[in-house]
Amino acid sequence: MKKCIFGGTFDPPHIGHLLIAQTICEAEEFDKIIFVPALKNPHKSVGITSPIDKRLKMLEIAVEGNPHFEISDIEIKRGGISYSLDTIRHIKKEQNLKCEELYFLIGSDILNDFHKWHEPLKILEECQVIVALRPGFQPSSIPNWILSEIQFANIPRFELSATQIRKRWRENKTIRYMVTQPVWEFINENSLYS
Repeated sequence: MKKCIFGGTFDPPHIGHLLIAQTICEAEEFDKIIFVPALKNPHKSVGITSPIDKRLKMLEIAVEGNPHFEISDIEIKRGGISYSLDTIRHIKKEQNLKCEELYFLIGSDILNDFHKWHEPLKILEECQVIVALRPGFQPSSIPNWILSEIQFANIPRFELSATQIRKRWRENKTIRYMVTQPVWEFINENSLYS
């Protein structure tokens, strides 16, 4: 069994998230991609996300029908700030996975601050960290103790952000083709990002 954790605020879950998840699933031959919506992300400012029940519902709508995608609500149930190490350990134990069977996906933009995370060395010990490259990434800025322990994903780059989508929505610009039609309908019906 080979699984990959894909965490984030998913506010909203967009085509970029889905394309990266599907592409990395195929490229790395993962059995499952486990989407983990963060209740409170320690790396983002407070108050910038939609309510967790709305984000979870959008994620459920977005991944529906894909047998390789599943959602874990562990960070929601745990409450408080979501530390990746706690989530990795929980999923490893819950699903009886070894270090080499569990991967943790992050973007190269996030990798720049990885050394500031809660116990980054222990994260590297508990699972395989796999990095999706984003434009402008400079590996020279990453400490060697991190570079030597991570794997870069061989997948195309997709430039799309939830921040960009929320901004376009507030400016009354289309987000068509940025999110799935059911997610667009959910955003509209629930007056998110107004």
